[in-house]
Amino acid sequence: MTMLDDRQTAAAPAAWPTAYPQGYAVVDVETTGLARDDRIISAAVYRLDYRGNVEDHWYTLVNPERDPGPVWIHGLTSDVLVDAPLFPDIAAEFSERLDGRVLVAHNAMFDWSMIAREYARAQRTAPVQQRLCTIALSKELRLPLPNHKLESLAAHFGVVQQRAHHALDDARVLAEAFRPSLHAAAQGGVRLPLLECLPLTEWSDSPAKPRVGYQASYRGGGGGSWRPSRKRPACPYPNPGRYEPGKLLKQGMRVAFSGDTSVDRELLEDRAVEAGLHIATSVSRLTSLLVTNDPDSATSKTVKAKSFGTPVVDEAAFTQLLRDVSPAEGR
Repeated sequence: MTMLDDRQTAAAPAAWPTAYPQGYAVVDVETTGLARDDRIISAAVYRLDYRGNVEDHWYTLVNPERDPGPVWIHGLTSDVLVDAPLFPDIAAEFSERLDGRVLVAHNAMFDWSMIAREYARAQRTAPVQQRLCTIALSKELRLPLPNHKLESLAAHFGVVQQRAHHALDDARVLAEAFRPSLHAAAQGGVRLPLLECLPLTEWSDSPAKPRVGYQASYRGGGGGSWRPSRKRPACPYPNPGRYEPGKLLKQGMRVAFSGDTSVDRELLEDRAVEAGLHIATSVSRLTSLLVTNDPDSATSKTVKAKSFGTPVVDEAAFTQLLRDVSPAEGR
């Protein structure tokens, strides 16, 4: 029995909002990276009823047919994944878990993007019409969280995390934190931040990647064949100034990139825009932050950053910062 099962008797609004969904699929996926040609290596789904009660859960490893990426984060090595099923082999069961439900995830845009790409590769369409991001829901509920990490949301509701970055445990933790969030929203008459899930409209097969076990180079490079299907919107938030090391990024900050990145540059920029940041094509006195893996290079951006005193972080640090971006003032 899970911790959440022990809470099934918790008080819930007597009159449940009729506009709320009839069921949810709380999802977490671990991946080989963040680029468009990265792959899912494990997936977990907790199916919940309309009030957030657990119905069942499911977990699987997935052979990504390439190197596993940052093993130090997810712990899944080539030896572990080499005998795992391919995504097309588990797509039908995955679909059964998702069908007719709202996909719930922490940073749901990322999980949905990775899932949609895998289905596209398998020449299938995921049976998902809507998604709900628990980060967005926590903002709607104005929860007093120090940041928007899953561990902070879990701690707020007294949920104990046992294996961070393990898909099954992350999904369990999120399911346990989602139920009281859902009840709080229903009690307060809060409209759920549901977004439409559109299948991929632009896809072509990428060059074959080495299979698991051969440890191909872990660099995104320029071989990805994913192309954005929408134009990047202008940043709606004012520039709050420079990034202060040790603190959170803030919506509206101007971020510039210089040099090669291991993750596809366009994906990094898309994630920054989704978080509410402004992508700067050059460095000026107004630039909040420069992201580069080679701060000692003599590119025009790094030279200007040094002359202006612009803060500089590497790609890994920036990826971590993207997980917790403070809302713009007044929001």
